[in-house]
Amino acid sequence: MKNKKAITLMWVFSLLPFVLVAVAWPYLPEKVPTHWGMSGRVDGYGSPATLWLLCAINLPLSLGMQFLPRLDPKKENYEKFQPYYDFFGPLVPLILLVCIAITLSESLWPGRINVGRAIGLMIGILFVILGNLMGKIKSNWFMGVRTPWALSDPDVWNKTQRLGGWIFFLSGFSAAILSLLAPAEVFFAVFFTILVGGIILTYYMSWKWFRDKQQS
Repeated sequence: MKNKKAITLMWVFSLLPFVLVAVAWPYLPEKVPTHWGMSGRVDGYGSPATLWLLCAINLPLSLGMQFLPRLDPKKENYEKFQPYYDFFGPLVPLILLVCIAITLSESLWPGRINVGRAIGLMIGILFVILGNLMGKIKSNWFMGVRTPWALSDPDVWNKTQRLGGWIFFLSGFSAAILSLLAPAEVFFAVFFTILVGGIILTYYMSWKWFRDKQQS
């Protein structure tokens, strides 16, 4: 990442969970929810100390977003999609920040949030954003649909990312809409069906595009 504002925002989102947990700490119950089933009901509890571990997940993820491109053998390609990479950077810790906020809310005021719908909507929005970004990503070893055939040919890479982007967009859009209209089991089933089926299709087409180009 090179945009200083994006880097600052990413680290603000990474550190805010620690602040939220510290403020809520004196009021937390002996057990806090740590896992919800597909129905949105709590099916796992843990010690409040677990929240510190959840907060810490953001730190290596943010470090990776900032520094991994320097280790990429194709690091020069990041210049071609740098604004989109900088835009994506803060999204990663923001998602975990929202998850921590939901967990704290359900710890202090159980039942105020329909967690299944909230998570489904958040996942849907994330995949819609990813779907729109993927077509702009150029060949690299850390982002995008990195099939061996896409990594071997820039034209195959571009086609693979565009198809993968449509798959991500459609799966995310369906999750976002159905999370508001249907039971959690339904929107997760539709989401994963489109996503998994689409990834299989993307891998097949990536191989086919590469094979066809080699034979032409």
